[in-house]
Amino acid sequence: MNDTLNATHDPQLRSWVASANEEGCDFPIQNLPFGTYSRAPRWEPRIGVAIGDRILDLRLARLIDTDNMNELLAASIEQRRGLRAALSAGLAEGSAKQAEWEGALVRRDAVTMHLPCRIGDYTDFYTGIHHATTVGKLFRPDQPLMPNYKWVPIGYHGRASSIAVSGQRFKRPQGQTKAPDAEAPSFGPSKRLDYELELGFVVGQGNALGEPVAIADAEQHLFGVTLLNDWSARDIQAWEYQPLGPFLAKNFATTLSPWIVTMEALAPFRARFERPAGDPQPLPYLDAPVNRASGALDITLEVWLQTAKMREAGEAAVRLTRGNTTQAAYWTAAQLIAHHTVNGCNLQPGDLLGSGTLSGPKADEAGSLLELTLGGKQPISLPNGERRTFLEDGDTLSLRGYCERVGAVRIGLGEVSGTVLPAG
Repeated sequence: MNDTLNATHDPQLRSWVASANEEGCDFPIQNLPFGTYSRAPRWEPRIGVAIGDRILDLRLARLIDTDNMNELLAASIEQRRGLRAALSAGLAEGSAKQAEWEGALVRRDAVTMHLPCRIGDYTDFYTGIHHATTVGKLFRPDQPLMPNYKWVPIGYHGRASSIAVSGQRFKRPQGQTKAPDAEAPSFGPSKRLDYELELGFVVGQGNALGEPVAIADAEQHLFGVTLLNDWSARDIQAWEYQPLGPFLAKNFATTLSPWIVTMEALAPFRARFERPAGDPQPLPYLDAPVNRASGALDITLEVWLQTAKMREAGEAAVRLTRGNTTQAAYWTAAQLIAHHTVNGCNLQPGDLLGSGTLSGPKADEAGSLLELTLGGKQPISLPNGERRTFLEDGDTLSLRGYCERVGAVRIGLGEVSGTVLPAG
């Protein structure tokens, strides 16, 4: 696994890009996440690395000779580590590259961000055990978790074409719903629109069709992590999901952060993966000593909401919840890769794996409004007097993530936001 600390993680390391040294910065020199940007909306995207409030253009810095992020994702782990080392050395204080690379920097607030890569396939998993339990209690009080949950990573094939970068504005979805006391379903806009707080795992090197990836090798096929909001129409979902799972309730929009934080950058923030006492241990193909020792990620996740009324009044977004992935995820990223490929399925560079909703054990760690309001039965009150059970038109929902640990520099995943528009 990519859990080896090296000079790029040195907490004393500082950059000649001054903004990268500011306390609380998401993108210090210890991070160096990858994304694609253009200087104008219609220009061809280029590959950049975030450093402070700037982006280093990798072609202008003569570090790569491609604008295709998927080619970079397919590089070997040795090539990726070499590129990270070169970036770190070149951006460090006192580097001889400063004079050359200053011309390769652009301001992050002056460019258009795009999806970080071409996403060929999207699989959404269900790794959040507290989310699964709380939602299960709403629908199946006597059996919140299905018998297979603790044995197999549950997932479904999602829609890649409706994934968009942070800032996505989408129309409220329409579809069939059925009230409990109605004889027949009706058609119209969703009345129970929700968000889902997730991580997205971006595949690097793929595997050949018919050749499973062993769990001990799984993270060599994982490039990095991003923030993901898998919007959900809960009323449409409740009517359509049996027997084949989510469809129109999920495929209308999924919003992704523009930045991929590499697995190498996350090395100081690994954690032990341990199952609760009494729970079944993973089957052998989902188990390895290295996964138990450091398979989990220690990431703090937050959810923020700004309503249209708040925006008109000049009021900032308010935080709804904050939790941590070590308390939320029942399966590791390596286990998702191993399970996805165990039947011979071939993953490809740029494929996206969603973690599923990552809720903590406490009420203020919920990763969806479905949990936070107990299925709409307990509306939440906002500081300006507004109330919410589910999202309303004009609401902007944002997810934020960051890693903090004693002895390491804080790094961030940035932010992913989306705004609900009226149904069209």
